[in-house]
Amino acid sequence: MNNFQYHNPVRILFGKGQIAQLSKQIPAEAKVMITYGGGSIFKNGVYEQVKTALKAHQIVEFGGIEANPTYETLMQAVALGRAEHVDFLLAVGGGSVLDGTKFIAAAIPFTGEDAWQIVGNRAKITTALPLGSVLTLPATGSEMNYYAVISRKETQEKKGLGNPLVYPKFSILDPETTFSLPPRQIANGIADAFTHVMEQYMTYPVRAEMQDRMAEAVLLTLIDEGPKMMASPTDYDAAANVMWAATMALNGLLAAGVPTDWATHQIGHELTALHGIDHARTLAAVLPHLLEIKKDTKREKLIQYAKRVWQLSGTDDELVAGAIQKTADFYESLGIPTKASAYPIGEETVREVVKRFTERGMNFGERADITPEVVGEILELSLS
Repeated sequence: MNNFQYHNPVRILFGKGQIAQLSKQIPAEAKVMITYGGGSIFKNGVYEQVKTALKAHQIVEFGGIEANPTYETLMQAVALGRAEHVDFLLAVGGGSVLDGTKFIAAAIPFTGEDAWQIVGNRAKITTALPLGSVLTLPATGSEMNYYAVISRKETQEKKGLGNPLVYPKFSILDPETTFSLPPRQIANGIADAFTHVMEQYMTYPVRAEMQDRMAEAVLLTLIDEGPKMMASPTDYDAAANVMWAATMALNGLLAAGVPTDWATHQIGHELTALHGIDHARTLAAVLPHLLEIKKDTKREKLIQYAKRVWQLSGTDDELVAGAIQKTADFYESLGIPTKASAYPIGEETVREVVKRFTERGMNFGERADITPEVVGEILELSLS
């Protein structure tokens, strides 16, 4: 196991009725800006619960944060927050709303000329407004980490930021808030969480048994409980298990002391930036093919994964092939295609993605052996 430091300050309030605890989590004198997305919180009763819980607070609202939050929209929220002198942010929604709110939290006090410089860690974040969240879509794990991914329409870029100053102070996870989610969003959330685990687990062994077993537990929970939630969205226990699994998938525990990959996300972000494809669906179109291309360097973990997660048996070659196929099958079982050819992606997109990585001089993956040329091979395989 590699050396590591781990610290996570996020208070989790889990379970039904926890939204009522909001007023105890936010300072009474705070002027709160509530951020949300397309308005689903008005239909499922969450908005009313939040407003009731915060009836004694000064409230400002900003809605319309996209599924892939854009810099252009978020800067409107920044302008509103500055004008209204808000001093606490409350994200109510899924991971995109949370990601966008983290950017807003860092951008409101930012004194540089271009707040986009915050993204990609090109400008140091020295202060940020405090924020909390009411999660309504289990997927990204953003409710318990300090990462965010932001898009910019003008330049067709999608980039991340990460800074401990944007850890949520608290996150409320009430599984009942997910009961009205459409099947596509549930499927996307399960696929996103599944891929988060794979990016931290499917590398090479370093004898980190606790981390491996925890990663396998999250994968098994998603495999077992995900279909139950898909079949019956109001199954409280299924929703609760998926929600907590998605949080555990990216709160830092699984990455402690182990090598991580993130190449699937790097490539997927480019497909979203260029074509607006759902984030989780880009991951499903990349990961099985990345595993196929890199199956020799990931061989030991693929065999372990085949045995422990999918309970497969056979020769080592059969286990490797079976593990990759089972991964693709799981995405497909959620109704998510695993081929880039299912989307408006062709040779021109492949060339553009390879060009972008070449210009950045980037190699990535746990061994830094995924070059721009290998990215092209992965996408070509996904198109075939």
